[in-house]
Amino acid sequence: MTASADLAMVNLDSSDPAGHAAFYHRLLGWEITHSQPEYAMISGGGTSIGFGLVEGYQPPSWPDPSGTKRYHLDLYVDDLATATQEFVAAGASKPDFQPGGDKWVVLIDPIGQPFCLSPRPKS
Repeated sequence: MTASADLAMVNLDSSDPAGHAAFYHRLLGWEITHSQPEYAMISGGGTSIGFGLVEGYQPPSWPDPSGTKRYHLDLYVDDLATATQEFVAAGASKPDFQPGGDKWVVLIDPIGQPFCLSPRPKS
């Protein structure tokens, strides 16, 4: 293959783009670069995450043995327990099913989409 591409950004379906962007702004500290009811965006670290309104959006269930999960974000944190507490206080929830044991934590964002917290690699 001779063609190559660069990731411009990630766009995620959402039932509440502005609220979704505000939640991840709080977790990641990225700037909210656009916020309207139908589309919002945060930017940082050289990339952006967009959140687009999808009418009738239904989040996947967790766990979902049928495999309908559409995406998930993996976030590095310095301390799993502290980050879990802070992110739950910010609006996430922690489901009972935790497949990572003590290696990572699955949380559910305010619109129902799972995301994972992993320890930041030691450099």
